[in-house]
Amino acid sequence: MAPCIFVTKLIAIKYLSKTNFTVTKATSSTSNYFYCIQRYLFYFSDFKMSGPSTKKLRTSHTDLVKQIEEQRNQTADSVMTFKFNKKRVRILTDSDEVSSESKGIVYWMFRDARVHDNWAMLFAQKIALKNKVPLHVCFCILPKFLDATIRHYKFLLEALEEVEKDCKELNINFHLLHGEPNTAIINFVEKYKMGAVIADFFPLRLPLFWLEDIKKKLPKKIPLCQVDAHNIVPCWVASEKLEYAARTIRNKINSKLDEFLTEFPPVIKHPHTSDQKFDKINWDTALDDVLVDKSVDKITWAKAGYKGGIAELDKFLKIRLRIYDEKRNNPIFNALSNLSPWFHFGMISVQRCILEAKKYKSQYNKSVEAFMEEAIVRRELSDNFCFYNEHYDSLKGAYDWARETLNQHRNDKRDYIYTLNELENGLTHDDLWNAAEIQLVKEGKIHGFLRMYWAKKILEWTETPDDALKWSIYLNDKYSMDGRDPNGYVGCMWSICGVHDQGWRERPVFGKIRYMNYKGCERKFDVQAFVMKYGAKVQLTKDENKRKGKKK
Repeated sequence: MAPCIFVTKLIAIKYLSKTNFTVTKATSSTSNYFYCIQRYLFYFSDFKMSGPSTKKLRTSHTDLVKQIEEQRNQTADSVMTFKFNKKRVRILTDSDEVSSESKGIVYWMFRDARVHDNWAMLFAQKIALKNKVPLHVCFCILPKFLDATIRHYKFLLEALEEVEKDCKELNINFHLLHGEPNTAIINFVEKYKMGAVIADFFPLRLPLFWLEDIKKKLPKKIPLCQVDAHNIVPCWVASEKLEYAARTIRNKINSKLDEFLTEFPPVIKHPHTSDQKFDKINWDTALDDVLVDKSVDKITWAKAGYKGGIAELDKFLKIRLRIYDEKRNNPIFNALSNLSPWFHFGMISVQRCILEAKKYKSQYNKSVEAFMEEAIVRRELSDNFCFYNEHYDSLKGAYDWARETLNQHRNDKRDYIYTLNELENGLTHDDLWNAAEIQLVKEGKIHGFLRMYWAKKILEWTETPDDALKWSIYLNDKYSMDGRDPNGYVGCMWSICGVHDQGWRERPVFGKIRYMNYKGCERKFDVQAFVMKYGAKVQLTKDENKRKGKKK
């Protein structure tokens, strides 16, 4: 055996011996040796696949930022010379004209925290340029938003600092307001005599309530418009009703991509400067008054903001896209886009990511098609569900067959029943589930395949399906970087309530809801390698008398 191979083998065995993985005599065989090395690489280096050197990647995302900027500039001089698709806009008030006495246009930014590749920002600038008035961007910092924690607030705030910097370079005023938008936006409009309000699109109940309340409180002569800057095909254009599954909306979306999947024009340096005085933003104290859980640690693997999103996109396209189609459902491989934090906060445009991914279609056609299915069809289906179903986070929002089967099996005996605290701390008999929970808490994400398993086991181990749904949403919203998102709600509803799915063979507890189990995962990927990476253990076993979970 070559010296370097021998040394590598010794190092691998040394570190693996410190984990739950048992190295046997069979490890000396060639196949088991490389299996050992695979686990070692996965445990200590996140199992990165081959790709450009780190040094090249550090500069390549900067190159991609410049390349995208050039593409915008080649598309149009500004939004005024660009053929803006009016279907992206909903005028929500009777008035659609800006008063000649207006001193500016407001873009109420909420879901899409970016300047570039943002249809709401572009439409707001279009209206401001047309009326020759200043442009203002307002973001409202809420004291609390659902189950968001300081982890999410800090990530968002870092991005907003970048937004302010980008706005300043473009002579656009950025304002960080405090309080709920239906009060803060109205006060800003009235105080500074704004002529119109442009809002982005967020189909959850609370943002929709704020939007409706702003509509009621705005002076009658001030237009309120909403622009879907999050979806490629605007939600209200893709479908006018609640869709049953991906198969019912797929063609509706894909048939409209030629119309909506276009390049963006640039946001230009705004020629109209405000003569009004505004409070300067103190970023150091911006979060002092928020009433959120401050015990959840900040994540370190993701850099917030537009440039951070472009950097992650660049790595995905150049390293992981090649294996995305084949390996995206295998948690052992680092094959996912990892873009969900930036998608959720709107720090990067999904449309931009698709435009860039399509450039690789001749090389990785299946992977590009798979990415488009996930990023366009599945994501926009989630928005459709939340927009047209006000009960998107409860059993009331499930299909009739699913509610019926869950209620029929509501009183079935559970082999294990755990408390919310036990689940949150990964104290179950299932080391794979515990590993997924550890990943969620530490990294702010669970691998997409495992998130389904994770939620389904909560259904299996709780008193009622109502508790299962409530707790899965709570844990996802509290820890996941893409929590409080239609994609997250639909993911939990799919796993527990069969939304966008069909009925399967009936079994205890689950009824006709699709079932997933540990052995099925073992057939798909190396479960113990994943468990080992996160240091998860079997906390309880079925035969232990001291088991905390109780049979029903």
